[in-house]
Amino acid sequence: MTSSDNDHGSVVPGSARKATQTPNRNNTNHSNTATRVIVGSYDVNDRGSYSPGEVTAPKPNWPVFVISALGILAVALYAFFGREQAEETLASVTGWISTNLGWFYIVTATVAVIFVLVVAFSKSGNIRLGPDHSRPQFRLFSWSAMLFAAGIGVDLMFFAVAEPVTQYMAPPVGDAQTREAAEQAVVWALFHYGITGWALYALMGMAFGYYAYRLNMPLAIRSALYPLIGKRIHGPVGSAVDIAAVLGTVFGIAASLGIGVVQLTYGLHLIFGWDTGMATQSGLIIVAVGIATLSAISGVDKGIKRLSEINVLLAIGLVVYVTVTGQTAFLLDALVMNIGDYVSSFPGMTMDTFAFSEDPEATKAWMGAWTLFFWAWWVAWAPFVGLFLARISRGRTLRQFVVGVLTIPFLFILLWMSLFGNTALERVIGGDDSFASNTMDYPEKGFYALLQDMNGGPVLIVLATLIGLLLYITSADSGALVTANFTSKIEDSRQDGAKWSRIFWAALVGVLTLVMLQINGVQTVQYATIVMGLPFTIVIYLIMFGLWRSLRLENYATEARSVSLHSAMSGRSGASGDKQSWRKRLSRASTWPSPDKANEYLTNVAQPALEAVARELNDGGIETTLVAAEVPNLPVNQLDLTLHLGEEQDFRYQIYPMEHPVPSFTRSTNNGENYYRLEVFDNTGSLGYDVYGYTTEQLIDNVLDLYERHLEFLHMQRDLPGTSDMSDGADPVRAWTED
Repeated sequence: MTSSDNDHGSVVPGSARKATQTPNRNNTNHSNTATRVIVGSYDVNDRGSYSPGEVTAPKPNWPVFVISALGILAVALYAFFGREQAEETLASVTGWISTNLGWFYIVTATVAVIFVLVVAFSKSGNIRLGPDHSRPQFRLFSWSAMLFAAGIGVDLMFFAVAEPVTQYMAPPVGDAQTREAAEQAVVWALFHYGITGWALYALMGMAFGYYAYRLNMPLAIRSALYPLIGKRIHGPVGSAVDIAAVLGTVFGIAASLGIGVVQLTYGLHLIFGWDTGMATQSGLIIVAVGIATLSAISGVDKGIKRLSEINVLLAIGLVVYVTVTGQTAFLLDALVMNIGDYVSSFPGMTMDTFAFSEDPEATKAWMGAWTLFFWAWWVAWAPFVGLFLARISRGRTLRQFVVGVLTIPFLFILLWMSLFGNTALERVIGGDDSFASNTMDYPEKGFYALLQDMNGGPVLIVLATLIGLLLYITSADSGALVTANFTSKIEDSRQDGAKWSRIFWAALVGVLTLVMLQINGVQTVQYATIVMGLPFTIVIYLIMFGLWRSLRLENYATEARSVSLHSAMSGRSGASGDKQSWRKRLSRASTWPSPDKANEYLTNVAQPALEAVARELNDGGIETTLVAAEVPNLPVNQLDLTLHLGEEQDFRYQIYPMEHPVPSFTRSTNNGENYYRLEVFDNTGSLGYDVYGYTTEQLIDNVLDLYERHLEFLHMQRDLPGTSDMSDGADPVRAWTED
């Protein structure tokens, strides 16, 4: 990670249990201090966690990998060798779902919106996707670009013109080609591409990020179910959830890529005169999968981030050009109107099942082609995009995460849909019936037909095709990366699945996309998405319930701090009769300890204090461990006190050094001179204060303050079902490294 990718220049610890180790700096006190148990017992085989070495390579989760791959291959072969039967089967199942379970998709999408907003604007919104001291890894622009690229595919170009025109010519209710139909056409497009879908992404991103980066659990969907089913997440139930996620993800990506292939093939036809048949589509898929594979192998920090940033800049440039060179006043008027109509209509639209439609059959067909397809599509994409969003959002609060995910990409969608959609509507309303009918019959042609008649049409077509290709690639590479993670056992949440696994899934998605396009093209891909998205819709409710239980525990822990403060203040010991105490306090605040001074304090003051507490607790029957250990890459040691409380959440008091440059206002310093804060950490990261200079009594008081706070937390949550430990017994972080 480069400094430019971090919003903060200071050292930002992370929560990885293992990290690549570099040689420690020479320090006499430090180098002679190996990991040793001072009080209690400690598994000698686990002592390496205090001094991380090489990261263990991810291993395939073979049951999930094999069953998912075989299931996808079976569907692909069935579709290839029995095209007519496969098409009829998918159409029949989709029709049944539209008739009988359409309400379920609509309710699920609405509940997801409400849930993420409640979490974001409640006390839980302050919780970070990572330790309390963690900060975002990526700058706002890079983060926004990857949000956009991962969650929006090339299909945005497909629907930006096709849907507004279709909704104007054939609205779900009311008369076609009227002023009311024109006003609602773009609003329907915004509704299908708007807040609802991004709320599903935000939900999955919160779940992945919270359990992986805050509780140190595997970066997998099954982790979010631990509050509900406990240890059974490691058995068939957990595997079934992961398989459902993989199937939904792969078919969701295939839907997007299938639409994208049709769109891009026509663009290449206009540029190079190539045929739009299966040969060109196959070649495009092969080339795109190859590029996506290279990008996925390079990882998030390199390929995916750079492609996303380039893509966003090109897309913004195209939007600005269309606005400036087109009917600027009309487009801006329509944009403002679309915003108002969307905001006012959203509550009613989100729960509208058209139960009293005058033409139920036509409405059912419309729902299956539009709203239900989009909701199923968003659901299918939610695990894939959610995991990716969590992967790039470590260190952000839940409030920052939700607000960013719901607003930043949607602002771009709003501009894109409104400007292109209203430009197309102006053309149709002006009497261009051939453009309207051609767009409805061949949606992939509508976008390019619109660009052809603008100033610089050929250049715009080339630019749009390039943007579409980049959107295609970023969807494919992100999908390969995430699917590889779903089907792997990963110890370090910042790792990704093996490179061969990413290559395999990129290729398999390409094959599936090609096969599905052979059986009635885009429509069949839509059918498959609705069918495959249904099982994971049920999982979404389980994830919301489990996440809510975990966040309630976090809130109890926060409340316990204020409740226990009274006891902490009334039980102060120390130097009330010492007239020099204020001078000692001032001296401590103005001290910038060197490595030698920090280690001396740990040896002479901190260790005896923690040891006294640990021995007293052990004598009282509470299993207590005190460990002294080196800190990787730092010349100052650490002390780690843990009270093992059975099935309940352990109490932890870790004194851990943080390196910072000596402030320039203190005294003249040599370049590169650093000082060391001895900060207190618990299981969720740094508490943010320095204990260097505390007396033995003050340090003991501080331990007891936090212990009483922990006991208060255990008391407050006693009536909740289950235990207070939602981490599935995950190993706590021993060596905090930079994010």
